[in-house]
Amino acid sequence: MRNIFKTSYVQDIRLFEHGGHVFWYGLLLILVFAAPLVLPQFFVGEMSLVFIYAVAGIGLMVLTGFTGLASLGHAAFLGIGAYAHNYFVTKVGVPFPFALMLAGFVSAGFGIAFALPALRMTGIYLAIATLAFAVIIEQVFSHWASVTGGFRGVAVAKPNLFGWQTTTEVHFYYICLVVLIVITLGTRNLLRSATGRAMMAIRDSEISAQSMGIHIARTKVTAFGISTFITGVAGGLLAHKLQFISPEAFDLILSIQLLLMIVVGGLGSLHGCFYGAIVVAFLPQFLSLVKDVLPPSIGNIPGLQGGVFGLILVLFILLEPYGIYGRWRKTRLFFEIFPLYRRATFKRQRGYLKTERMK
Repeated sequence: MRNIFKTSYVQDIRLFEHGGHVFWYGLLLILVFAAPLVLPQFFVGEMSLVFIYAVAGIGLMVLTGFTGLASLGHAAFLGIGAYAHNYFVTKVGVPFPFALMLAGFVSAGFGIAFALPALRMTGIYLAIATLAFAVIIEQVFSHWASVTGGFRGVAVAKPNLFGWQTTTEVHFYYICLVVLIVITLGTRNLLRSATGRAMMAIRDSEISAQSMGIHIARTKVTAFGISTFITGVAGGLLAHKLQFISPEAFDLILSIQLLLMIVVGGLGSLHGCFYGAIVVAFLPQFLSLVKDVLPPSIGNIPGLQGGVFGLILVLFILLEPYGIYGRWRKTRLFFEIFPLYRRATFKRQRGYLKTERMK
């Protein structure tokens, strides 16, 4: 059992909690960088998709997991980033890294423009507003043919890094990995900053946060901007991964997948983004295998994949609200304090804050 006694504020906000984290994360990083040397091309491609989903999950986690603002339309911002990135690369001739950043800024611009009026709503009303925004954006994608290609879609070229053409899945794998590392470290530092702590304070109790001098509206708009910027960057990477984008690629099912990702992985934790990304990336492959052994009357049901995603989401909310990372924390604590572990250790306490109990 490891006992950590913090004696200063610097210890509380440092990047790694203790030396063990440095070792294990360093070892994981080495393994991830070496993985393409031993993995087949198929799994290298799937891992690239995991990295892209993880970036998108971090974007949604900033908004929903750390600020407490529900969103059912984040696929729209993913699509905005994808189309904007492709436009800058193919029609303007912007180099790949700068086009990726510009795609993030364009997506953030739409996110802030949406947030300014929409944040007057909270809870389910905000979620419905984001869903309506996603439907509107999907229609814009379908009819703005000069930019998006309309219903026919548009082809996306492979990334070109200052003249170096990425021709294999391994090259794209490392691009996605580097972007993921940068986004993860940036988000980790955001959470250690005053802005990140203000977001989490708003998530826990808006009244308490306001009484401490936190500007609620400004912090929420900032969270929306940061979240949609990260999601836009993920959209740019996803465009290259798909190599062809159309309005149908950014529909409601994708929004549900993004929400499923952070709920299954564990709301309020960066680790949860990675666990959820693995589930969302490999679950369709698993369903394809299961369909082969199911009777045709069941395996060929339209919308089966979306139904399974929805069922998993509901089951996790009801049975494991802390997600996979929460289950890992419970399991680790069980062995650390055995035989003193109690089932009520993680039980939700009754509270009287408006955000917890009062209706």
